[in-house]
Amino acid sequence: MASITSKPALSTLRQLLSELRKQSSSPKLAENQMARYVLSEYRKYQTTDQQLCKAVDEMHFKAKSYCEYLQNSRIYKEINEEFKGKGERSVEETAKMVGFKLPHDPK
Repeated sequence: MASITSKPALSTLRQLLSELRKQSSSPKLAENQMARYVLSEYRKYQTTDQQLCKAVDEMHFKAKSYCEYLQNSRIYKEINEEFKGKGERSVEETAKMVGFKLPHDPK
């Protein structure tokens, strides 16, 4: 069983705190209530090598799932902002948005 202090659990914690920092409105992560809660939960489920606890793996799984949720929700917001409807667009704008070029009319 992996403990909270194992390398995968720590990298998950770092990813989770990084996502919280990206989505936080406060400048300091210490002021973020969600970050404080995550750190307290990690501390709560810390174990030593002598202890075997199913909650450790469960906590790591929940942390990974929540981290993926935060990443995907941030990416969704970015994509939604970029491609959300802005009313009627010209053919040139639409082609440029998806990466195409229109052929030029020889006049």
